[in-house]
Amino acid sequence: MTTASSADHPTRRDFLFVATGAVAAVGAAATVWPLVSQMNPDASTIAAGAPIEVDLTPIAEGQDIKVFWRGKPIYISHRTKKQIDEARKVPVASLPDPQSDEARVKPGHDQWLVVVGICTHLGCIPIAHEGAYDGFFCPCHGSVYDTSGRIRQGPAPSNLAVPPYTFVSDTKIQIG
Repeated sequence: MTTASSADHPTRRDFLFVATGAVAAVGAAATVWPLVSQMNPDASTIAAGAPIEVDLTPIAEGQDIKVFWRGKPIYISHRTKKQIDEARKVPVASLPDPQSDEARVKPGHDQWLVVVGICTHLGCIPIAHEGAYDGFFCPCHGSVYDTSGRIRQGPAPSNLAVPPYTFVSDTKIQIG
């Protein structure tokens, strides 16, 4: 005499248990997915903090351009040989925030100066190619920076900041 077990022949009740479990698992996943997804940063937030690449080809010698990275203005200057020579002739010890020109540019790319365009005094945006040193001039309180972005006159306590950047190629940089 043999008896048939439910493992040998699935019953209608077994099918209902499996179907109910599958629907519950899909429902739980559909509920949890949006909760986890909303914790990711917004696309605009990712774009604002993401590194940017800048093509240097259209920037003529002696010209500056301004780009924005993380909401901050970044000046990219294609300096002339005369501007580089003048920046390097300055005795570093005479500067309020001593730093050599070579320390503010990438080796082999002396003609490119990349600085954050925010005055270190109170956060105004300086104007390029202005001031006594043909560098940057802050119209708010009169701080004057040279062609290397170093403070030369005025109330600003330090040089214009140099953002993190690398040369991807000879004509392209990545900021950030």
